[in-house]
Amino acid sequence: MISAETNERMTRVNPGTPGGRLLRMYWQPAALVDELTGPHPVKKVRLLGEDLVLFKDESGRYGLLDRHCAHRGADLTYGRRENGGLRCPFHGWLFDAEGKCLETPAESASSKLCQNVRQKAYPVVERSGILWTYMGGGEAPALPDFDCFVAPDAYTFAFKGFVDCNWLQILEVGIDPAHTSFLHRFFQDADPGANYGKPFRANSADSDMPITKVMREYDKPTIDLLGTDYGMRLCTRRRISDVHTHIRVTHLAFPQAFVIPLSREMTISQWHVPVDDTTSYWYAIFTSFGAPVDKKEMRDFRLKLYELPDYMPRTNRANNYGFDPAEHAQTYLGMGEDVNVHDQWAVESQGKIHDRTREHLGTSDKAIIAYRKLLLSAIDQAEKGERPMMVLDREAAQRLKGPMTVDGIGPTADWESYWRETYAKVAAASTWAKGSRAA
Repeated sequence: MISAETNERMTRVNPGTPGGRLLRMYWQPAALVDELTGPHPVKKVRLLGEDLVLFKDESGRYGLLDRHCAHRGADLTYGRRENGGLRCPFHGWLFDAEGKCLETPAESASSKLCQNVRQKAYPVVERSGILWTYMGGGEAPALPDFDCFVAPDAYTFAFKGFVDCNWLQILEVGIDPAHTSFLHRFFQDADPGANYGKPFRANSADSDMPITKVMREYDKPTIDLLGTDYGMRLCTRRRISDVHTHIRVTHLAFPQAFVIPLSREMTISQWHVPVDDTTSYWYAIFTSFGAPVDKKEMRDFRLKLYELPDYMPRTNRANNYGFDPAEHAQTYLGMGEDVNVHDQWAVESQGKIHDRTREHLGTSDKAIIAYRKLLLSAIDQAEKGERPMMVLDREAAQRLKGPMTVDGIGPTADWESYWRETYAKVAAASTWAKGSRAA
């Protein structure tokens, strides 16, 4: 149980807050690349409590500006893309991607006003289908050489979804291995071949046992934690017999991502990004080690679940998350087969900002407890002007490979060697990694 003051310290992200100061030290997802297509690639963005506008100029350069014009505060979402920037239609002021004022056309020819005006701007880079921004001060850190960032474009697919609560709640689901045996319990095992890109619907590696059967029948996992340079590694073991154990290796990538196996040849790297204190988005990069990702199939399936343009879940609080008690014979929760809906219900039902003073945590919550300590320590470091974990220079970023994920049935006695060898086999067989990720 933690105090109300500590809960506020971890969850508040608006400008000037301790948590907001920390998260601004890292690159944050601002939008999917797909959102900046079409005839008007200009999009309003709210991120870490700030109202911004994201645009692509005529040359293809991305910019992220304060949404309100520095002249008299008009909304630049309705701006015109021309002459190398975004022009406010109120009085024609023109700003480039770096926030430099290029023109104030209503002023006299001799006016130097535009030389003294800058629109607040943040840098933007494109990685693996996501547009990332750095909202902190000083030099931006480097992104790590994780698989999702170094894989060729054909082997990655990015998507996102809105969550109507604080970012920390949805992150904590991803580092809670015990919940999958209950929240995501399916009473009928699906055909893995018909469930491309769907979590917890494939078979475990090195066996024909469906993951759904493992989660359903072995609900008391042993969870081993190891601190790493990037955060934490979780190894979750479900003992099936004296001979066989289900082994699942996942990761917390500090400050706000997790990396999990989706199938034998695909991982999900997922970031949990605050819109403000009480709403958030998850951004996921699916990375394949086998065949190129079928982006159309992945996107078409998810667009059945999320509504454009803001990637709002079609199944949500307003329609009771599709809850039907008659479905309890098929699913434990009674809310369909989409695990994102399951997680969404779990975290949104906790409230806009979960009151952690009322919790009673158990041993299966050890990763959540460890992460909160890590987060609070990093917030303290940021307040002191120190360099927290994962604020990387290029050399340090190049050393962070993988991280290794596994979901398979291995030997009970030598489970640790098994998961390392399993990852090495996948990486060695990859059409793009060629074994380098196993190093």
